Amino acid sequence: MVKKTFYILAFLSFAFANGQTALDSLLQKENNASVPYITVEELAKKENIVLLDTREKVEFETSHIENAICVGYDKFKLKKVKKLLPKDKNTPIVVYCSLGIRSEDIGEKLQKAGYTNVYNLYGGIFEWKNKEQSVVNDKGETTENVHTFNEDWSIWLKKGVKIFEKKTSKKDKS
Repeated sequence: MVKKTFYILAFLSFAFANGQTALDSLLQKENNASVPYITVEELAKKENIVLLDTREKVEFETSHIENAICVGYDKFKLKKVKKLLPKDKNTPIVVYCSLGIRSEDIGEKLQKAGYTNVYNLYGGIFEWKNKEQSVVNDKGETTENVHTFNEDWSIWLKKGVKIFEKKTSKKDKS
């Protein structure tokens, strides 16, 4: 854990020293920019879009962007998702996850299936919340909670309440 945190901090230091934001550097490292980004500001102004949350169910239930549809990542099924999408494959679709890494993978699958207007939310739900946009829980109520996947990734969420499950060791269970 300490070693992982050290590498993340070293990576962030390198990114800032080179004039990029840390998020820019992370996304350049993890993504191939095959799905164009949409910013929080652009998405907040958009109407008539399909919003797909590509995080896992527990993350979505903690909070999500209002009107988003949970399609998951590990158990993503294109055939099932296609039934939820408009027949017009030119309809704007925005995919998001925590930061925009998993969502790029799902966006690529949608593009390969012929969807022509797919965007990846830059910085994901973390950036959405960091820019003071609201999120809702599984009951549709506004919440400050955001599932951060794990403690290491929680460094990217600056606003809101960080929620993640701590992994318990066999020693902790006894």
